[in-house]
Amino acid sequence: MGNVVRDSIRVEILGSQHDRSSFESGVEPLDRYFRTQAGQEARKNLAAPFVLVLPDGAVAGYYTLSSTAVNVGEWPAQTVRKLPRYPLIPATLLGRLAVDRRQQGKGYGRFLLADALFRAVRSEIASFAVIVDAKDENAHLFYERESFFQFPDQPLKLFRPMADIAQLFK
Repeated sequence: MGNVVRDSIRVEILGSQHDRSSFESGVEPLDRYFRTQAGQEARKNLAAPFVLVLPDGAVAGYYTLSSTAVNVGEWPAQTVRKLPRYPLIPATLLGRLAVDRRQQGKGYGRFLLADALFRAVRSEIASFAVIVDAKDENAHLFYERESFFQFPDQPLKLFRPMADIAQLFK
C-alpha cells in the first residue's frame, strides 16, 4: 500500500530509516514495544507497524495492524444474531496506537486511527471488524468517541464493524 500524505506528513510502513530511540508517548509499554519489538514483529510478520512521519523525518506516532479472531460468544448479543455460527469470527487487530508526547494535542491520534481504518477496510482479507484493546480508561474514551463498541464483560476491549468503517470512506 502506498503512503498517505496530509500537509507534508505521511504514514508509512516502519523501516530501518525511522529513528525509534527518542519516541515517548508517556505510556511505557507502548514506548518500550515501539523501541524494542516493533521491528522484530514486522520481520516475523506478526504485526504491521506504521509510522506517522513529520516533514523533518521525526516519528510523531505509530500503530500496528494484524489479523485476529474472536470467539463468537464474546460478541454482543445483537451482533451475534447477524453472524454465521462459526466458532471464530475473523477481525483486524489494531494492536497499538501511540503519539509522541511532544506531538500530542494536534489531532495525530485521530489521523493515525483514520489511516488504520482505511488500510483495514481496503484489505482484501476477510475481517468482520476492527478490534482494539484499550490500554486504559483514556484510550477507552478515545475509541468510544470514534464510534467503537464495547465487548460485553470486557470493558477495555472494543470493536467497530467493517461495514460501518466502509461507510466512512465512500
